Amino acid sequence: MAPAGRVLIAADKFKGSLTAVQVAEHVTAGLRRARPGLEVEALPVADGGDGTVAAAVAGGFARREVRVTGPLGTPVTAAYALRDGTAVVEMAEASGLQRLPDGVLAPLTATTYGTGEVLLAAIEAGARTVVLGVGGSATTDGGAGMLEALGARFLDLDGDPLPPGGGPLRELDTADLSRLDPRLRDVEVVLASDVDNPLTGPQGAAAVYGPQKGASENDVAALDAGLARLAHVLAEAAGPDAGRDVTAAAQAPGAGAAGGIGFAALVGLGAAFRPGIEVLLDVLGFAPALGRADLVITGEGSLDAQTLHGKAPAGVAAAARAAGRPVVAVCGRLTIDDAALRGAGIEAAYPLTALEPDPARCMAEAGPLLERVAERLAADHL
Repeated sequence: MAPAGRVLIAADKFKGSLTAVQVAEHVTAGLRRARPGLEVEALPVADGGDGTVAAAVAGGFARREVRVTGPLGTPVTAAYALRDGTAVVEMAEASGLQRLPDGVLAPLTATTYGTGEVLLAAIEAGARTVVLGVGGSATTDGGAGMLEALGARFLDLDGDPLPPGGGPLRELDTADLSRLDPRLRDVEVVLASDVDNPLTGPQGAAAVYGPQKGASENDVAALDAGLARLAHVLAEAAGPDAGRDVTAAAQAPGAGAAGGIGFAALVGLGAAFRPGIEVLLDVLGFAPALGRADLVITGEGSLDAQTLHGKAPAGVAAAARAAGRPVVAVCGRLTIDDAALRGAGIEAAYPLTALEPDPARCMAEAGPLLERVAERLAADHL
């Protein structure tokens, strides 16, 4: 048990029930109920997926909104975050599953065009560094839509522009990136993702994530073929030397992120791939906050095997452990054992299911349950 000091709450959202900001609010309430007057600092975090812009805004960035093209081609209002020349762009804001009507999936035709429009808006607003958080996408178009919005051209055998989506990529004949907005040359793009899949193949964007977006077995095959065609045509367009780099980029970690938008960012925007949580911790100023803390509380909705592979709590715990700060976690449910937790640098975890075993009630009553969990945590660790 640590002496009562300053607590840093750096937790991700509880998907489907609480935003990262709400998680911090409820944990704070529970801690202070148990320890009145406790110093608590909240720094909501994200790993590049949905909720990334909200975390940046909570960390002091300005929220900007822009009207762009949604994944089905209809207009949507997307937000990005901006501070001191750095923009945080969350592709799910423009091109995510959250932008589809209930019950509607479009695995072959959903486009990332709107994400390119958000990038343009950020650059026009003065961004010179863009953190592109990817995750929660409705798309498998290899980022072709995004590049098209930025000035690229993708043509079929007749010289006509391809229709939107990953399905038509099988008909791609020529690609031209020479017309990309020249301002991109002066912008540093960081691809922030917790996904390290390649573009194509059995571990690629279509095979692994296509079914989550409504793709049938035949759709997956068509999408994978389209992504392979995109990589081939872009390699040909780049010439023999640069073409080898394009081919290598298709198999690089992160190329398959968000339906292949990672590949487009790497090849078309010269992006550097970094684990999403590492990028966001840097952008949000986690290190100074960590230096002020005696105990760190992290967490997310489901603390499971995936958490250990680049999700927000693992990134927070790794940074805290390097600084010699103890870490505990809160979560909706817990499916990994104590040894795995300790291996990740987390001393203990407090799931809501320990108080309410019914998952549906846990989701519905997440806020009050989280406050009770925080009281227990305070009794154990403060």
